[in-house]
Amino acid sequence: MIEGYLGRESVTVGDELTVHVSTDAPRFRLRFYRLGRELVLVGETGEYPGAEHAPPDHPDGLTGRASPSDDWNWPPLSHAVPEGWRPGVHLVEFVECGPGRAGNPPPLDTEHLEGHGREFFIVRPRVAGGHSRVLYKKSTFTRHAYNRSDRPGLERAVSLYDHPVHRTGATDAPRGHKVSLHRPGGVIDLAYWDAPFIAWLDRHGYPVEYCTDLDLHEDPELLSSYDLLLSVGHDEYWSAAMRDQAERFVRDGGNIAFLSANTCWWRVHPTDDNTAFVSDTDHHVGEEYPHLPATDQWWAPAPDGVGIPENALTGVSFRNGGMWAATEWPGDRPRVGYTVQHADHWIYEGAGLRDGSGGGEADRLGAGTPLIGYECDGAAFSYDADGTARATGEDGTPESFLILGIHVLEPVHEDFHHFKWGHWNAVVREKSISSPRAATMGIYTAGGTVFTAGTTDWPVVCGHEQDPAVVRVTRNLLDRLRHRGRRAHPQR
Repeated sequence: MIEGYLGRESVTVGDELTVHVSTDAPRFRLRFYRLGRELVLVGETGEYPGAEHAPPDHPDGLTGRASPSDDWNWPPLSHAVPEGWRPGVHLVEFVECGPGRAGNPPPLDTEHLEGHGREFFIVRPRVAGGHSRVLYKKSTFTRHAYNRSDRPGLERAVSLYDHPVHRTGATDAPRGHKVSLHRPGGVIDLAYWDAPFIAWLDRHGYPVEYCTDLDLHEDPELLSSYDLLLSVGHDEYWSAAMRDQAERFVRDGGNIAFLSANTCWWRVHPTDDNTAFVSDTDHHVGEEYPHLPATDQWWAPAPDGVGIPENALTGVSFRNGGMWAATEWPGDRPRVGYTVQHADHWIYEGAGLRDGSGGGEADRLGAGTPLIGYECDGAAFSYDADGTARATGEDGTPESFLILGIHVLEPVHEDFHHFKWGHWNAVVREKSISSPRAATMGIYTAGGTVFTAGTTDWPVVCGHEQDPAVVRVTRNLLDRLRHRGRRAHPQR
């Protein structure tokens, strides 16, 4: 048994990475990889003495459950990041050594990226923007919200969703569910959403730099070094500082591509010197909902929520989308794709798609692939006389938002109607928004340009090149928006 976590998930070239490891093996060593079109072994340490360390008990006294809210406080081990390492997403693998241990297992590869006994981290350049003007933000707050701290043979099942811990709040701490960033969890979401798209970017010659949510939260000047910010996959949890900086970036002419969904759904408050966060959500503790309404819902009107709809930034919201009904995640979703609108827009250039304006049937972007879902975001909309869907703006979507692709979600996941508040809150939505829930792809310009894919699985379909038109749209998007000076006008 071996597992570990990082003191921080990003490090600058030449600085030290702090690793915390627990193992019942007498010795262990570390292997380091860089993720691109392949997973490349870039370094390996000598052996360190092993020791097993217990996690803290669950603060609610749950037998056999570790704490999701406390720092696990295992002893630190520092490793200097060599000057010669290229910036990018890296992995550290924890390798058991000694009698009865593999000692020298085969190196990991992209086919075996997912698993425990490893963690990912980001190596950043000394000079931001020196390698690329495109910044890829890895959604680490969301990763930690879902991290169950499991390991092989042991399902601890402790996260913001499984046996969460709710704090009542104090003068120096916000009220809400608390999650520590200092817990093991392995590589899961990175393998599904990010790795295919990172490999695709590398194969097609798109250099990017990377940051974590915490990097963006802490550094108000970070985005000034870039022209395009990428949000990829599942990007649910945002701090107020992250959102403020993203909105200022767009006002100042920067571009954002949300190749993601369920985006900016909950607000988080980093605490404990930014080694944990608190979010007042609607997740139950035992059989109880400790605080309703959940005041860290971005879209819900104040004082019951933040009162700043996420679609004011992204153009879309999860409350207008949802999840596909499925028997198994990511499920047997219908593979219908987006109905194409405005096929003459630059985003569709070279994709060979029609929008039905010539009297025929409109093509579907991503038909035959699981492009729509696992989770989807949408805009409130109405249909024109010619059947074109247009954003109404009644939910906070910018007036200039142009719907480029749409698919009405029927059915959405039934479980949402069992949540008491916020995470679906169907009653409130249905009183205020008349349009059906629909996955929505679109774009608007307000200083800089913001594109939204409206689905978590865009990077999966593009990364695996499952649909040539999705790949072409992604290339058009990157080629246009990775240079701040190139305007995204005309819209059509």
